[in-house]
Amino acid sequence: MAADQPPAPVAEIVVTAPRLPPAPADAAFSIVSLSRAALEASPSLDIALEQVPGFSLFRRTPSLGANPTTQGASLRAIAGSGASRALVTYDGVPQNDPFGGWVIWTSLPSEIVGEARIVRGAGAGPYGAGALTGVVELQGPDARARSWNAQLDGGSLGEVRGEAGATLPAAGGLLDLAAAAERTDGWIPVIAGRGAADTRLYLRDGFGQARWLFRQSATTTEVRASAFEETRGSGLAGGGSHDEGGQASVTAARAPAAGVVGWRAQAWTTLSNLQNVSVSVAPDRSSTTLVDDQYATPALGWGANGAARELLAGWTLEEGIDVRGASGEDREHFKPIAGALTADRRAGGAALVGGVYIEASRVLRRLTLVGGARLDGWEDYNGHRIERSLLTGATTLDQHPASRGGIVPSGRLGARLDLGADLYLRAAAYAGFRPPTLNELYRPFRLGNNVTEANADLTPERLYGVEGGAGVDHGPFAAAATLFYNRLDDAIENVTLRAGPLLDPVEGFIPAGGLLIQRRNVAYVDAVGIEAEASFHAAPRLEASAALDWTDARVHGGAQAPALTGLRPAETPRWTATAMLFWRPAPRARFFADLRYESARFADDRNLLRLAPATTIDIEADWRATRGLTLFVAADNIADVAVATDETATGITSYGPPRIVRAGVRVGGG
Repeated sequence: MAADQPPAPVAEIVVTAPRLPPAPADAAFSIVSLSRAALEASPSLDIALEQVPGFSLFRRTPSLGANPTTQGASLRAIAGSGASRALVTYDGVPQNDPFGGWVIWTSLPSEIVGEARIVRGAGAGPYGAGALTGVVELQGPDARARSWNAQLDGGSLGEVRGEAGATLPAAGGLLDLAAAAERTDGWIPVIAGRGAADTRLYLRDGFGQARWLFRQSATTTEVRASAFEETRGSGLAGGGSHDEGGQASVTAARAPAAGVVGWRAQAWTTLSNLQNVSVSVAPDRSSTTLVDDQYATPALGWGANGAARELLAGWTLEEGIDVRGASGEDREHFKPIAGALTADRRAGGAALVGGVYIEASRVLRRLTLVGGARLDGWEDYNGHRIERSLLTGATTLDQHPASRGGIVPSGRLGARLDLGADLYLRAAAYAGFRPPTLNELYRPFRLGNNVTEANADLTPERLYGVEGGAGVDHGPFAAAATLFYNRLDDAIENVTLRAGPLLDPVEGFIPAGGLLIQRRNVAYVDAVGIEAEASFHAAPRLEASAALDWTDARVHGGAQAPALTGLRPAETPRWTATAMLFWRPAPRARFFADLRYESARFADDRNLLRLAPATTIDIEADWRATRGLTLFVAADNIADVAVATDETATGITSYGPPRIVRAGVRVGGG
């Protein structure tokens, strides 16, 4: 008789990465979420995040072709920077490089991201240092036992990409594995005036990650390790970069409940090592000359944080603490003479930042009130810049800047009033800060014919802002608009000092068309702006959204850079707008389209090098052949628009990727 009974159903085992649930305080702030479906439809994570107006890397070039040092993320177009002015986290662990603050986007393939939450406005609260213009919170997907998936696609520009993942029962929990690899022959960024010096922006990268997740009683724990490697061409003969690193973390969390204090605890460490070869270009672009060989930049980052959250009769109270450390050193050969590099540099140091915070929110029927305060301490120490001649071995420069530090208070206030009929009003005020990175403090660098000097006297940037907004969330339709004002004090900007040709006593000869630049704290940057978004979800057949961001940002240079007063910050557009469409014309078919418009921006601090506006459209069509098999075809920049990404003082313009057509297959099961 037992043999005639149907088999007992096996419960699906799903483990969510340990984190505290969204707080009631979130309702008072500007937060946008992108689903996994929206992320996987884009060729890379940074391109997917550009669906949120105001999000940008320092330059227009996406991570497909950008040098690692230009991949810093910022929000609200207040002022771009090679070092991120936004904090990027993955399951709570900072992803900003410990030496330079930029983000290696190839180490964050869409395979490992379940959702992205973009918090616009200075972080304060639980986010701390670095969350100057906001936070990009990346969350790992839920781990489902005995599930697997893979994707393989290829297309124009010699592009081949593969991703795979599997989740297996292991030691009382789930072992979630993911890997990704990519190669592309890239494109030549210079069109008009191209010469033999101009080569392709090729890319080779690989990534691997393992997460062990287990739940014991009400506590969830994750042990994670990941590693990445990438090699890039710079678009100039003889130039290129190689970057590698890894990260490890341990996180545990318990959700709060009535009478039970929720908590989160985390420790992490990051290793990275960047190698970068720079060349200068002959006036006729017929050849290049080696000018800098950054042969190693070993860096270590580490940190720990914890928080406790308690629910008290309409109140939510959270207290927390975090600490982060970084150390690293740039090692390079520079100062070319007769085609040979004649000097060696060791430049770097260490930094420490830590803080405590408390935040309370109160829900009173239709009114939510939020208030929080932070106190952070920062210190830069062991700074050094030592240079010696490779010809004689003699030390030519030996600088050891004094240790510096300080205490920075910050915080945020917010309120949301629900008016009924799915309408609401909200307002917020906040403050945040970002200490300068080790790269900004100690390492000069050369990009083509331009030399940018470091500045060990840089002080932290501080942002103060207020905003107010209104919105509606009615069934399938939602819309919101926000008016904001931000002031960025002591903004770290690349300030042009002189134009070539000139002979710099430290960096050597800078040819005509080249610039001598230095990082400096300018007085402040003012920014007033409007952001708005609307969406319609008639799931499962149709989802559509549109959004825009208008920001008028102006530099006030003060004594450090008086010539910049009244100008717009470099790499800062006034307008960005996006539109997105998901359409299922049939149960097995799906169509995705993404449009992005950006107004003109300037490639330089003096607003002399204007980059024209650009509109790009990406599309993808999927067909689910069987339950576990999906075929797709995609076209990125389908109209083949020439998107200007940089311009030199000699009038040479570089451009982003042309049209890329891809086709591939996704499989999965479990």
